[in-house]
Amino acid sequence: MALKKAGFNRGLRMPFKKKEPEHKINHFITSSEVRVSGENIEPGIYPLAKAIELAETQSLDLVEIAPKAIPPVCRIIDYSKFLYEQKKKQKEIKANAKQTVIKDIRFGPNTDDHDFQFKLKHASSFLESGEKVRAFVHFKGRSIVYKDRGEILLLKFAQALEEIGKVELLPKLEGKRMFLTLAPKTTKK
Repeated sequence: MALKKAGFNRGLRMPFKKKEPEHKINHFITSSEVRVSGENIEPGIYPLAKAIELAETQSLDLVEIAPKAIPPVCRIIDYSKFLYEQKKKQKEIKANAKQTVIKDIRFGPNTDDHDFQFKLKHASSFLESGEKVRAFVHFKGRSIVYKDRGEILLLKFAQALEEIGKVELLPKLEGKRMFLTLAPKTTKK
C-alpha cells in the first residue's frame, strides 16, 4: 500500500538508479588524510582540505585512485581526461584479446576411409592456421550401438593429427554425439 501512495503501480517499473562514479572525487572523498601525487606537486600525505585546495589552484580534480590504501592514494588530474584514457585502454585490451575459433568436423560411425582422409586434410589446415578443432561422431537412430566404432574413429583421427595438434578432450559421449577436441601445438604468429 505504501508503494501505491508513492506513485508506484504494479504495471510500472521502478525508476532507474543513477550509476555511481567509479572513483570518489574532490569533496566526495571521506578520509581525513590522503597521499597525493600528480604533476607539479610534491608527493606526500596531506589533510583532505589542503589536497583539495592544491587541486583547485591548478583547476584540476582530486581523484581517489586506491581507496583501500592507508591513507588512501589520490591523484590530482583532469577527471574527464582520466576516464577517457581508461576507456581507451580497455578498448585496446579488448582489441588485442585473441578470439578462439573452434571448427567442427562431423563423422558418422561408418565413415569410409576416403571421407576420413578428406576431413583429416581439412582438420590439419585448421590446426595449422591456429584454430581449434572439435571432431564428433553423430549417431543416428540405432547406430548408437556402435559407440566403440565412433571412439576408435576419433582416436584414429587424433593419432593422425598428433604432429600438429594436441588432444584437449578425449572422446566423450554426450547424448547422440561423441566429441574429441584438438588444439594446435604451435599457434600461427
